[in-house]
Amino acid sequence: MNQKIPFETIVRHHGPTVWRVCRAVLGPGQDAEDAWAETFVAALTVWEGLPPDTNVEAWLVRVARNKAVDVVRSSARRAVPTASPPETAWEDDAVSRAGVDPADAAVTREREDMLWGAVDALPERQRLAVAYHHLGGLPHDEVADIIGGTPAAVRRASSDGMRALGRRLGVSGQEDDPHDLDANTGGTS
Repeated sequence: MNQKIPFETIVRHHGPTVWRVCRAVLGPGQDAEDAWAETFVAALTVWEGLPPDTNVEAWLVRVARNKAVDVVRSSARRAVPTASPPETAWEDDAVSRAGVDPADAAVTREREDMLWGAVDALPERQRLAVAYHHLGGLPHDEVADIIGGTPAAVRRASSDGMRALGRRLGVSGQEDDPHDLDANTGGTS
């Protein structure tokens, strides 16, 4: 890790990965957005003192997981009405800066909604294994440390989850590369 990299660059580069982990663990809604923001606030407080050999992405995924667990614990103590998730500003800004046609962006959002609906429908263990391994990029042994169990059990849950996603989304060629969500969902992950 290069300590001279501005923190804003880290947010831009790893923000989507952190968002996918928060979204996969917490589901749609404000809680995922709050966990995403809290992840980067917490990361900023220790950024300067982080050891140079730290894998920043894995570290941020771990921080995001901890923030998501905090949200789950706090929401267990209070009732929260759910509504459809608002569009996130950083996604809208990226679309407008990239010059993407609004119709194409709408199709992409629809595909993403289908993907997230399919991820949300997975049993919890499969959902977490898919989120941490495929969306968060963590190896199976680290995922096993986070969610419990053995790396082999996590590998199986991850594989079963990807297979279920492929069936639910009607993806052909699921057997070819079950680790590539982008290729299997038409470019949306």
